[in-house]
Amino acid sequence: MMNTFYIIALAALIVFLFLMVLHMVRSKSIYDRMNALAVINSDVVILIVVFGFQDGRPEMYIDIAIAYAILGFVSNIVVAKYLGGKKDADK
Repeated sequence: MMNTFYIIALAALIVFLFLMVLHMVRSKSIYDRMNALAVINSDVVILIVVFGFQDGRPEMYIDIAIAYAILGFVSNIVVAKYLGGKKDADK
């Protein structure tokens, strides 16, 4: 019963992931693309956790998901800082 639920949840998350990739490719604004990238990152984290429960070893996959979430957050901050431009330190 739960195995079927996990498979359906994984399939739904993969569909959402594919839709967000399409949105990211089609969007014209860089801010829409960054937002789509953040949503993709969150979807992948949830996908990893659900796969861990389906596999029967959630403790290992949760650690991987946390590391992936931290890397995704830091990369979003770096890209936002880069797009924001450099500020003059003297002012």
